[in-house]
Amino acid sequence: MRNVLTIDVEEYFQVHAFESVIRRSNWDLFPNRVMGNTVRILELLAHYDVQATFFILGWVADRYPELVQMIAEDGHEIASHGYWHELVYRQTPEDFAADLRLSLDAISAALPGVPIAGYRAPSFSITAQSLWALDVLDHLGLVYDSSIFPLSIHDRYGIKEANRFASKTRRGLWEIPVSTIRLGKRNWPIAGGGYFRLYPLWVTRQAMHYINGQGQPAVIYLHPWEFDPHQPRIAEASWLSRFRHYVNIDKTEDRLRLLLQEFEFGPIRDVFAPLLKTQQKQYQLAN
Repeated sequence: MRNVLTIDVEEYFQVHAFESVIRRSNWDLFPNRVMGNTVRILELLAHYDVQATFFILGWVADRYPELVQMIAEDGHEIASHGYWHELVYRQTPEDFAADLRLSLDAISAALPGVPIAGYRAPSFSITAQSLWALDVLDHLGLVYDSSIFPLSIHDRYGIKEANRFASKTRRGLWEIPVSTIRLGKRNWPIAGGGYFRLYPLWVTRQAMHYINGQGQPAVIYLHPWEFDPHQPRIAEASWLSRFRHYVNIDKTEDRLRLLLQEFEFGPIRDVFAPLLKTQQKQYQLAN
């Protein structure tokens, strides 16, 4: 069974853990790390002949269109991560639509004619309070979303009653959630990011085998900055924010390498092709 590998392409200084100490207006003052870190991931995936889905922040696509082109040239799927890395539930529907259009236009400008079918919200911020975002995604021609985290134990995101596996929403989109496992009365995250770095690798491996045993692909997510233990440290951030961001950051690449040796991976467009092929929509660059 093939599992899904996804990469949320953003800079280390754009994470919400640091937003209280780094203003958006200052983003351009920080050194670029996303280019080198993403190339590092591309080289690793090329070594194992693995393709993934890259959810690209529009802010990154605007500044580094050549990076978007490199990702596509290696055969990976290109999708949207929004433009300003803003939480969806802090926006109005109009603001969200404008942010999404900016993102899609930036990616489409780098890759004219390449279909953009998928979206993932920053910090999985489509929650019970912002399900209206699915209507916006559908209206703008997206085919699937990967923003709803089916759990209730995080302080910033999650819908505990959400489907743990791919399902069609009433808006007509497919929802492709990142993976969780059910233990007791709760869903527990195992699928990447800080969880991938915090848990021992054997936990992730066993969880993936368990999910595959249920006849389902596991959906994993990571960020380029998680492959960069030498990134500038944001000392002004709170202890909790620094812990979430830096814990075991030096282990990410080796852990992913071991997973690539043990499991089969592919992008969302391929692994879920039997579902998504029924949807012919795609976003078109605005004139």
